[in-house]
Amino acid sequence: MDTLLDLLDSEEARKAAEEFPFAACEYARALAGKSEAFRRQMLPDARELEEVDGIGPDPFGEEDEASGCFGLKQRFPDRVLVMTSNACFMNCRHCTRKGLLRHAEVVRSDEELAACVNYVQERPEVRDVLLSGGDPLVLPDDEVMRFVDAFAVLGQVDVVRLCTRAPCVNPARVTRELAARLGACGKVWANVQFNHADEVTPEAAEACGNLVRAGIPVSCQTVLLAGVNDSVETLLDLFRALQRARVRPYYVFQCDPVAGVEHFRVPLEKAKRLARECAERIGGLGLPRFVADIPGAPRKMPVELM
Repeated sequence: MDTLLDLLDSEEARKAAEEFPFAACEYARALAGKSEAFRRQMLPDARELEEVDGIGPDPFGEEDEASGCFGLKQRFPDRVLVMTSNACFMNCRHCTRKGLLRHAEVVRSDEELAACVNYVQERPEVRDVLLSGGDPLVLPDDEVMRFVDAFAVLGQVDVVRLCTRAPCVNPARVTRELAARLGACGKVWANVQFNHADEVTPEAAEACGNLVRAGIPVSCQTVLLAGVNDSVETLLDLFRALQRARVRPYYVFQCDPVAGVEHFRVPLEKAKRLARECAERIGGLGLPRFVADIPGAPRKMPVELM
């Protein structure tokens, strides 16, 4: 059995690995061996099988998405999300789609991609296209660019967002060559995820640097996770490490109300306190917005308004 999986301390944790499959690339496994905070995001936990009233695998209704376009999701008027893959370099145990990815609608064929492009063209209010999944960067460079170019050529589209955790969990994937190709279109922004300063390794900083040097704005969407980063000092260490890597701390998300992640959720009042205390100790360039993604809400909700 995998050396890391040997660390599972109960039969229930092993069952969690069956219900929500374990996956991690070599780099992520090595980082988990050095960082307890990162390891907690990787290893299955018996608590993932605990049922909570009113919490299911699909709080945002993705499986019932009414866009009518295969592999495309639209929750907000000015942006759409396109599912480019159903795989990641690491299966994060706090993932919003942890119970959905195995059977998610993923855009693969030219015909499916053309339908997504047509959907956007028919809605001129859409100006922001998120390439997500799974992780788009599990695809070969040419496949990544096929998605990017399909939307970047549209005059109405201002931003093609690459939603990837590769700089954190597999930084070697973000090569200078790929970054240069992504930057050439002038519309790509990268949304990455780092949850602890341990993750901002020299390799990760270099990967982010490749994107920045190619002219790609890089923003970090951190997830607030109990036992990982739910202290002021830990968060400030992360924000400062991101700034040194020229990555903008953008959001700190309350963990989504998804089945199997309740043990990661930080109480709202504590999240409010963390947001307030961080704001008192770091300048605006290093301070992300603390928000929650609420099913049915018209926007990301600042925690201080909840």
